[in-house]
Amino acid sequence: MRLFELITFTVRVRTVAQALARVETALQDPQVGGVLMGCWASEIGQLNQISLLRGYGDEQQRQAERERFLLDGQAFGINEFITDLRIENYTLFPFLEPLSAGRHGPFYELRVYDLVSSGLQPTLVGWKKAIEARTAEQYSPVYAAFYATDGSLPRYLHIWPWATLEQRLQVRTQAVADGVWPPENSGPQLRDMASTIYLPANFSPLQ
Repeated sequence: MRLFELITFTVRVRTVAQALARVETALQDPQVGGVLMGCWASEIGQLNQISLLRGYGDEQQRQAERERFLLDGQAFGINEFITDLRIENYTLFPFLEPLSAGRHGPFYELRVYDLVSSGLQPTLVGWKKAIEARTAEQYSPVYAAFYATDGSLPRYLHIWPWATLEQRLQVRTQAVADGVWPPENSGPQLRDMASTIYLPANFSPLQ
């Protein structure tokens, strides 16, 4: 799969657990499309957010599920909790494959970078050259990286699993010190950067 969708719900304070339980139930409906890749609740950054990542075999499948979701109007049963809802389309970087489902966290960092208008292709080139070294055994894996195809463009999303927050600091510091990261020529492409740390829902394929 190369096509993905990230739904981000912001919900009212102290409703995250209730909302996740309803999302889990709603996803079991056979009419719901897409392949669930991960579902997380924010822990550090903007709080009370639930992010749901799904993959699709083709654009027709993704569009059909988008229309089903919108016209159904149920928002996985959590309308009463929602204060904001955002749906984004992403395409997997062509030289990456997502990690398989399993225990890679429990901390997942979702980083979104806004780029200058010409910045996507240089970013892809830099990542392709650097990612093998950055994900070597002495550092840490990346779940995947995706470039957006709608909304404010260009921008990209990369998701990093961490066993501990201490590991995150150690690996990021060491990768910079060793010169394997950030990718070559990446800095000039950046306009804005945001990062949120999430924990997986108990039904998430990524734990």
